[in-house]
Amino acid sequence: MTEKALEGEYLAISEVQEDEQDVLLDKGNVVGLGIGHKISKEKDTGKPCLTVFVSQKLDPDEIRVDDMLPKTIGKFQTDVVETGEIFAEMNATEELPGPNTEEEDIGIETLKKRLRPAEGGYSVGHYRITAGTIATAVTDARPYPGIPGKYYILSNNHVLANSNNARTGDPILQPGPYDGGTYPRDLIARLSRYVPIRFGGPSNYVDAAIAEGQFHDLDREIYWIGYVKGVRAVRVGEIVQKTGRTTNYTTGSVTAINATVNVNYGGGRVAKMARQIVTTNMSAGGDSGSLLCDLNENAVGLLFAGSSSVTIHNDIRYVQRLLGIRVV
Repeated sequence: MTEKALEGEYLAISEVQEDEQDVLLDKGNVVGLGIGHKISKEKDTGKPCLTVFVSQKLDPDEIRVDDMLPKTIGKFQTDVVETGEIFAEMNATEELPGPNTEEEDIGIETLKKRLRPAEGGYSVGHYRITAGTIATAVTDARPYPGIPGKYYILSNNHVLANSNNARTGDPILQPGPYDGGTYPRDLIARLSRYVPIRFGGPSNYVDAAIAEGQFHDLDREIYWIGYVKGVRAVRVGEIVQKTGRTTNYTTGSVTAINATVNVNYGGGRVAKMARQIVTTNMSAGGDSGSLLCDLNENAVGLLFAGSSSVTIHNDIRYVQRLLGIRVV
């Protein structure tokens, strides 16, 4: 899927990345790598390169010889980008920002409230977690025309399935528990299926799950963005947008594609996520599950992790295929 969308130098870099990935990820301080553009004097040169993400940039004399990163790999330049450690942007023990009473008193719109039918961008969560974000409403992947038999909320595994610690049929609340959602009053759906996250070993492609709800409780519209018009691959340098429970409507720029990133889920659990999209920072804890769209309302990714400087998204095409759903 993603590999077939790569062409020219991007495809050639992906082949080098595949060969060198394990060696680079074993180096101290390295948290990921992907295909980006060389940045010079804080400007995008437009020249494809292998971008290496590090938790912290260090002076050369502070780095062990074995951990030094080469300036070129094969015929391609490398670009070292400091990201800090990357975390899943909501988990069962993380404390999210609490309600801002002063803002709410003066009428600021909040995506943490109860809404029926619920739209993309609003608070949601498994009954045992804090809160995440609804991406949008989806159906099973069946050919058109037809009559969908079921309707679902799309979000992350760690939002709807409590990072694998859930059972089919578990209650999903809107708003999420941290935002005041309680069972049974705020029950909106029940967990239907999820892609298990594999920790400490093989690569994962998505952090994704769906929960079945009633048709009249679910709305495909995404607050401030609208209705998804299509699904497509994203390009380096492209401007993208999302609406999420915590930071509301934000935009960002794609800095890397085809990325492999080590993501911390807390409790000593780290998952290697492959074929990811990396953007500039456009999220915070509780935004997990937000649908990433281009500026023409095409779905391109599913937000799930980040740091103070970057946000990480699953490729939406993998989400569709592995969950067996249709986003549009």
